[in-house]
Amino acid sequence: MSDSILLEIENGLAHITLNRPARLNAVDFEMGARWRDVAAVTTSDPAVTAILLDAAGPAFCAGGDVVAMSAQAEAGAEAITGMARVINEGILSFVHSSVPIVAAVQGAVAGGGLGLMLCADYIVAADSARFVSKYANIGLTPDLGVSTLLPAAIGQRRAMTMLLQDRSLDAAEAADWGLVNEIVPKAEVAARAREVATFWHAGATTAFGQAKRLVRSGIGRSFAQNLDDEAVSIGERFATDEAQVRIQAFAAAAARQGKDNS
Repeated sequence: MSDSILLEIENGLAHITLNRPARLNAVDFEMGARWRDVAAVTTSDPAVTAILLDAAGPAFCAGGDVVAMSAQAEAGAEAITGMARVINEGILSFVHSSVPIVAAVQGAVAGGGLGLMLCADYIVAADSARFVSKYANIGLTPDLGVSTLLPAAIGQRRAMTMLLQDRSLDAAEAADWGLVNEIVPKAEVAARAREVATFWHAGATTAFGQAKRLVRSGIGRSFAQNLDDEAVSIGERFATDEAQVRIQAFAAAAARQGKDNS
């Protein structure tokens, strides 16, 4: 089995680690296939209630492995397109799933690495992290969902600034722009990301997952479709034992509060 991406599933938490630190976790053909396979496994396993995505070494992901891509130059455009489509299968699995994902990010995030990072629904970044496009610098165009996921996160104008002006963001700017959710010291990134995943896992796990799905799915649908999906989803959740226990506890607490205030 490949070790370019590590996977451990324990007690409902899937821990995925990008593991090519010597290449700054840049994605080559083999790693792309591994990404697709890991995504399929973790998002189809009903026992998985949260996913923690992180990376080994000094950087989260430097994007595509340009050296490996250049070695495939004789294969032409079809080989690169094929590689992108394989990775995209994994991106679709993660983004369209009802499993919430938290990413622990350190060091550089560049090019397609932005797309992999933005598969996560909550991003904890080290205070030393940096984010940059770099596509146009080597004559390439955005891939791995960057042209969709980046403007969804930070807005079209700011996405254009990153893609067309090669604007590099430090961690504070990334948080201000909405690219990441929070910043912590580098030594605390792993623990904080795991805390987020544990919060999902210990709470109303299905409800968190469905909230993620509704937000992600809403991007490509009409408002009327989103409203209908919301109505169906909340009705289905209301009927579950998990929700009923929590609703009754909430109602009891509200009743006690009312008596205290009377």
